[in-house]
Amino acid sequence: MDALAAPGSHEGTKQLGVVGEILQLVTFTLGNEEYAVDILKVQEINRMKEITRVPNSPPYVEGVINLRGKVIPVVSLRKKFGLPERENDEQSRIMIMDIQGITMGLVVDSVSEVLRIPASTVEPTPPMASNISSEFIRGIAKMEDRLIILLDMDRLIGKSEENAMIETVAKKAIA
Repeated sequence: MDALAAPGSHEGTKQLGVVGEILQLVTFTLGNEEYAVDILKVQEINRMKEITRVPNSPPYVEGVINLRGKVIPVVSLRKKFGLPERENDEQSRIMIMDIQGITMGLVVDSVSEVLRIPASTVEPTPPMASNISSEFIRGIAKMEDRLIILLDMDRLIGKSEENAMIETVAKKAIA
């Protein structure tokens, strides 16, 4: 079964941290929606810290942080998805992720849990299922009382021109 494969992809569920038929995911919230990413992409989860703004960066790039001596670009998923802005609070987190070889932080409203679910609970994305572009969505997990949107982080942030932009942001911050 390869229900999570992107069109034209034969890797699908393999990239989602599947062990047998179990997906291992980190879930987080943005507004009223619950999202999940492959646990293998997440390096660590940090409380909010001071973010240094970088001039002339795209609106969804919050800036950079110093993480143990390494400059990490930070992206607001709220802004990336076109959701209304809100102030960060004690629940806000920066998820440090490796996306196509680039370490970056993603600001989310809160991190919920590490979840292990059967791959069979994931269905393809129905048209217009969310206010974010369906090209970023791997599928939707149906749980008993909730739906969880599985994101394809490589498609969301991993476009080559965005990778180049994020690398430039990090270099500008060092300069």
